[in-house]
Amino acid sequence: MEPRHSAAEEQVARLLRTAREKLDLSVAFLSRIDEASRTIQVVDSALPEIGPGFTGPRSSGFCLAVVEGRLPRVMPDAREHPEAVALLPPGLPPIRGHLSVPVVLSDGAVYGTFCAFGVESDPEVSPRDLALVEVLADAAATLIEPQVRLEERQAEIRGRVEPVMDAGGPEVLFQPIVGLGTGVRSGAEALARFPGEWGVAPDGVFAEAHEVGLGDDLELLALGRAAAALDRVDGYVGMNVSPRTLLSPRCGELLSRLPLDRVVLELSEHEQVRDYPALRKTLAPLRAAGMRLAIDDVGAGYSSLRHIVSTEPDVIKMDRSIVSGIDTDPLLTTLAQSLVAFAHSFDVCVVAEGIETPAEHAVLRELGVDGGQGWLFGRPVRVEQLGDTGTPVDRATDDRLPA
Repeated sequence: MEPRHSAAEEQVARLLRTAREKLDLSVAFLSRIDEASRTIQVVDSALPEIGPGFTGPRSSGFCLAVVEGRLPRVMPDAREHPEAVALLPPGLPPIRGHLSVPVVLSDGAVYGTFCAFGVESDPEVSPRDLALVEVLADAAATLIEPQVRLEERQAEIRGRVEPVMDAGGPEVLFQPIVGLGTGVRSGAEALARFPGEWGVAPDGVFAEAHEVGLGDDLELLALGRAAAALDRVDGYVGMNVSPRTLLSPRCGELLSRLPLDRVVLELSEHEQVRDYPALRKTLAPLRAAGMRLAIDDVGAGYSSLRHIVSTEPDVIKMDRSIVSGIDTDPLLTTLAQSLVAFAHSFDVCVVAEGIETPAEHAVLRELGVDGGQGWLFGRPVRVEQLGDTGTPVDRATDDRLPA
C-alpha cells in the first residue's frame, strides 16, 4: 500500500513531478535533515530503489554536503566529484546530473533539500536549470512550514507535560465552596496547578495535552490525585473532567472506585459535546451511585442552555465573567438573576465562581445564588490547609446546596 500523504505533501509531490519532467531526470525528492539523519520525505521517482522513507545517517548522501557547501548545487556529472562518488548510497545506480537546493524556512532554518538527479541515460544538467529548482524549493518551503511549526509546538508541549506526568501528575489544590447564606464551607473544588513559568492556565494545559494525545492521561492523573485526598477533605469534593475524557473507560473505572456520594463531577462547558446520548449513558451508573453532576463555567463556553438541558445537572457553576463586577453592572445582575431563576425552576443549585469582594457577595446572595467560591472565601490551598466544614449549612436558607 502506498503511504498516505498530507495535503501539503501532495502539493510538494506535484512540484517534484514538475522538476523531474521539465529537466527530463529520473528522480526528484524532498529530503529532511535533522540532528541524526536525513530522510526522503516526498519523492517522484522512476527508479524503484528510491521511495519515501528512504533514510540514512545525517552525513550520508549528498544533501548535507550541498547544504554545507562541500558539493556544488549543480553537478552536470556527479561522477566527476570524488566526494560525491564516496557519498553515493549503496544499491543505487551511478548518479550523473544532480541539482540540489537547500529548503530554507522563514526563520532561516534549513529544513532539508529539494533535489533532482539523473542516471547515465538521462541528460546532463546545467547552471541554468538551477533557477527552476530554486523556485520550486522556495514553494516547497512555504508548503511544509505550517507542518514543521505544528511539530515544533507539539514537541514543546510534550517536553513540558511529559515530565509532570512522569512525576505522577499536576499538583492539586483545594478551594473552599461556601453557602452564601451562611458563609460556611460545605465542600471544596480540586484544582490542578502547573508550573507558573509556563504562562498557561490549567484549562489551556489540558487542551494542549489533548492536542498531542496526552489529554486523557493527564486529566486522569489529576483526577487520581484529587481522589487520593478524599479521605482528608471534610465535605464534598468537586472534581473536574472534560467530556472527552469522561467517555474513556478508564475514567469510569477510576470514578466507580470512589465514595461517589461525596463527589461532584464538574464537567467543563468550554468543550463542545458531540454525543450527548453517550455522555448520559456514561454518567447514569455513576449518578445512580450517588455522584452529583455540575456544569462548570456556565456563561463562558459553548451553548450553555443546551449543555444544561442535555445533561440535567445537579449544580451549575456561574462563570467568573458574570460574577466579576456584578455589583456595578446591571446587565450582569439581570443575567445572573435569569440564570438563578432558570436553575431553581429545575431544583438545580447555583454556585458562583470568582467572588472577590463583599459587594459581589452581597448582590449574589440577594439574587438567591446558593453557593460560591473565590478569593473572598479562600484561595486554593493544599489539602492539609483546607480546614473543617464547621457548622452544617442551614437548610432553611440553602436547601439546594450540596452538603
